[in-house]
Amino acid sequence: MADSPPPDITRGPGRKRGDKSGKVADFRYKRPARPDQTRGEARPRAPRKGTAGRGPTANAGPNTHHRQAYAALDLGTNNCRLLIARPSGADFTVIDAFSRVVRLGEGLAASGRLSDEAMDRTLAALQVCAEKLRRRNVRLARSVATEACRRAANGPKFIERVKAETGIVLDIISAQEEARLAVLGCHVLLEDGNGPAIIFDIGGGSTELVLVEPGGPVPRILDWLSVPWGVVSLTDTVGPSDGSEEGRLERYREMRRTVARSFRSFAERIGEHTRSSEGIRLLGTSGTVTTLASLHLELPQYDRRAVDGLILPSQAMRDISARLSRMSEADRRQLPCIGDDRANLVIAGCAILESILDIWPSVQLGVADRGIREGILRSLIAADADGERSRAAMQKMREQDV
Repeated sequence: MADSPPPDITRGPGRKRGDKSGKVADFRYKRPARPDQTRGEARPRAPRKGTAGRGPTANAGPNTHHRQAYAALDLGTNNCRLLIARPSGADFTVIDAFSRVVRLGEGLAASGRLSDEAMDRTLAALQVCAEKLRRRNVRLARSVATEACRRAANGPKFIERVKAETGIVLDIISAQEEARLAVLGCHVLLEDGNGPAIIFDIGGGSTELVLVEPGGPVPRILDWLSVPWGVVSLTDTVGPSDGSEEGRLERYREMRRTVARSFRSFAERIGEHTRSSEGIRLLGTSGTVTTLASLHLELPQYDRRAVDGLILPSQAMRDISARLSRMSEADRRQLPCIGDDRANLVIAGCAILESILDIWPSVQLGVADRGIREGILRSLIAADADGERSRAAMQKMREQDV
């Protein structure tokens, strides 16, 4: 879990900083205040007493570090995302951000390789990220790559090319590390309750399911599973329909059957933890759950403040999934918060989500617009603060010995 400096380590704090930019820039990264909801049955999760201080960023370190920036880059199968933040009390404030659909894993299921077109798209996005890192006072950064680079035969060579052309050092992390970072990034949004809970991340090339036991600064991971089905890989594997509504529905059923088979052994393994008259708590972090939550709220455009931390009826997500599975791709493109980028892939996400709800029929579902990047930031800030405290303690001991 090595941390790496930004690409331009020779450029220091004296360099003029760039203007704020990015879709989620300039907000305090704690559970936000909610605007009035358009649908009465969905409700935000009320902040618990003392949650602001939970997690590894609590007591994050000396005030001298609060002007230092930390960066987290997550290169997934479908998206390239960057966050740059500064510590702010027990949390952090995002000062710059970037997100772009790059479809790095397009065609990977069939060829086993990253295509030239996909790599070129991704490098263009990473060049933007590299420039943002150069313009900010970034103290520590970590950049990770997930399922597409894990699976591709030419993944390691692509990582070398990224370093040569952008200066960004990508770490191909394991599925277990991916699951751990997702939990670290979003667990504070788990609904109150007793017993274990499941946090799931529907990605582009894989889906991670993590059984956690809440309590303490970070939940204890009891068990986890990663399957090679994400919105890109499942879409590519299950062929297109014949264009009719029945053909679309049969394709959707096949997607659900494919995913359900992959989840079956894990469901049996954790059965003793999930049998409850109240049902297990579920928290989802992915573009799928945030998109469906936006449709449920009837938002004219995506609004992170309205979605992140929302708790809504699972049945509402099922109803939306069923409606989307019947629609043509052209009709889905016309829906707010879906558009061209997600019109084709959202059906696979719905199939994965419904497969999860089939096995663990929770009444409610938590929605998180945070995950791996936030987990990385919390790790970096906490580790740096621990290092500062250790250095300060050593310095004090030396002074006392003099």
